[in-house]
Amino acid sequence: MEDRIKESLKKAEVTYDLEVSSPGRVNLIGEHTDYNDGFVLPAAIDKRILMRFRANGSRTRCTVKSKGFDSVLVVDLSKMEKGTEGWHNYVLGVLDEIQLLTAGLRGFDCEMETDIPVGSGVSSSAALECGLAFGLNELFGLGLDRWQMIKLGQRAEHNFVGTQCGIMDQFSSVMGRKDHSMLLDCRSLDFEYIPTHMAPYVILMLNTNVKHNLSTSAYNDRKQESSSGLKIVAERHGVPNSFREITLDMVNGCREDLGELRYRRCSYVLEENQRVLEAVECLKNNDLTSLGKLLYESHRGQSEKYEISCPELDFLVDFSRDWEEVLGARMVGGGFGGCTLNIIHRDAVDSFVDAASEAYKKKFSIGLSPFQTVPSEGTAIINRHG
Repeated sequence: MEDRIKESLKKAEVTYDLEVSSPGRVNLIGEHTDYNDGFVLPAAIDKRILMRFRANGSRTRCTVKSKGFDSVLVVDLSKMEKGTEGWHNYVLGVLDEIQLLTAGLRGFDCEMETDIPVGSGVSSSAALECGLAFGLNELFGLGLDRWQMIKLGQRAEHNFVGTQCGIMDQFSSVMGRKDHSMLLDCRSLDFEYIPTHMAPYVILMLNTNVKHNLSTSAYNDRKQESSSGLKIVAERHGVPNSFREITLDMVNGCREDLGELRYRRCSYVLEENQRVLEAVECLKNNDLTSLGKLLYESHRGQSEKYEISCPELDFLVDFSRDWEEVLGARMVGGGFGGCTLNIIHRDAVDSFVDAASEAYKKKFSIGLSPFQTVPSEGTAIINRHG
């Protein structure tokens, strides 16, 4: 698919200076733990956004063309205001954050095309943010390092989009490595590349085609609920205000003070963090069967304790349990729609997809969109002219 997009972009009449490829990501396990000082296990994937850049000689005029949305965003760097279309604010947020770090940004033209399914939980937004920051950094020699680009992408979501996301999505897009997932400590930002070999199994994503918008209140509500619950437990036990400093026994002892909602949120975070660490050991030991069980446990926690699933996602995960060729499945992403991730034997993919698609269509009158993916390289320059 990336080759097809590259050929499409090459047909453009405009000569560009730079081409950048920036991937989406899957998170094998560790959902909604990144903004809670937790652990995550993501990987960049082979679904990517391709962006072409050129300096246009203007001081402040910028144009960004999205071939997928068939629209053009025109920006005046001296008058930064929030946009009217959803994808606009990801671009505007990045430009605003870059200007807070450096005075080197100038007018540019950009054209982009993607094969990342939008709204599917594989972080098309972070791919856009990181690809844009990476390309502009190279185009104008801004001198930003990779961690600066990761963090400015996160701030763009906080300040322009309104999603109080953690660091995982941008980190995954920039730091990805082929055939590896990454154990990221979201408190210290230390990380380790974990060889991720699935054969004879593959990663199959089933896109529910139920769209979600993380700037709505539900995502930010979860962050507030877990944060307020943490504060109660930390104060009661006199420990620092971090999920890394409390235990499940502490949470259980504060159940009455927390109330059921905050109790569920806090216990989920601690249990999910432990599942991430266990999943890393499964990959190191090539124990995919145990990894699959952890995925099912993770989904149960997301659905029942963190309450970020939806009927469509629950249906697909439950459906997979009847297939011995599926080792595990869970929802991925912010929740309330998007994809399930399935670890499935490669020989069973076609029959499973056919059966799941038929059952899903019968239940919800919605078509299912499947795709396979593999751990891939992070954001990179793929072509430079002149």
